[in-house]
Amino acid sequence: MTAITIRDVSDSTLAALKVKAAQSGRSLQAYLLDLVTREARTPSLADMMARLDRETQSDVDTSDILAAIDEGRERR
Repeated sequence: MTAITIRDVSDSTLAALKVKAAQSGRSLQAYLLDLVTREARTPSLADMMARLDRETQSDVDTSDILAAIDEGRERR
């Protein structure tokens, strides 16, 4: 595994992270590793939008929808 160093972390930020780690019952290292891992696994907004665009493509147009409505009304 690779080690990562983060420089120039303010004292207040470090203190807040230590508190959050302690509240979750984990060491600072375990807390930050979990945070970084979740961030790496989370798709970006652009990736989610591209997936949404791919999965919601439809060849149905307005005339198809109107025809289906008319057909449903005729069956009543």
